[in-house]
Amino acid sequence: MKTVVQISLDVTNIPEALDTARMAIRAGVDWLEAGTPLIIAEGMNGVRALRREFPGIPIVADLKTMDGGWLEAQLMAEAGATHVVVMERAHPETIKVVVQAGRDFGIKVMGDNLGAPDMVAAAKRLEDLGCDFVIHHIGFDERRGIVAAGGSCPSPLDQLREIVQSVNIPVQAVGGLSIEQAMRTPEYGAPLVVLGAPLVIDPDAFKTAGGDLESILRSICEKVHAYGDIGTARISL
Repeated sequence: MKTVVQISLDVTNIPEALDTARMAIRAGVDWLEAGTPLIIAEGMNGVRALRREFPGIPIVADLKTMDGGWLEAQLMAEAGATHVVVMERAHPETIKVVVQAGRDFGIKVMGDNLGAPDMVAAAKRLEDLGCDFVIHHIGFDERRGIVAAGGSCPSPLDQLREIVQSVNIPVQAVGGLSIEQAMRTPEYGAPLVVLGAPLVIDPDAFKTAGGDLESILRSICEKVHAYGDIGTARISL
């Protein structure tokens, strides 16, 4: 799979989401993500607004579905999402019905292993249950809690290579990565590079970060796209 740059629109209102998305698309970003804060704040309207503005761009709805999976996937598909996110910690039946909804409505399903006691086994289960992608995810609260308790912040890079090697579907790594780390995830075999809090979104205020963000994103996109097909470009670290 060719490398993809996805921006997570973890903001809380539609105007800011659209402004950030426009800037991101100008910079070369491939996929837009209606982040969980945007979906909580604006619901289906946030996804609809992105679809109206960007008719040909893949849109990930980060629902973090735990129950009622078929209906949630249906609603987001009808709003214009091309991808939905279901949690591995949900009941297997929930994952199954989200996968079925994906087939029914022609959208892809991304399975998120956040909170799993065995991340590798969780990734395998997501694939076995029919997910199209694995999100290998160390959570925002988890990272902060561990650091506040005096521990060392975990990173999705710690097990990323093992996750990639355990499944036959594309993987993305999310959670506390620096820009440099996120850009290098294709070197671990993960073709989907996600940029969000704290890379381009202020994680405390949940608004777009300051600075010349468009130039930064353009440089990131150029470097990530240069990997091409990571099936042949993967290197060892």
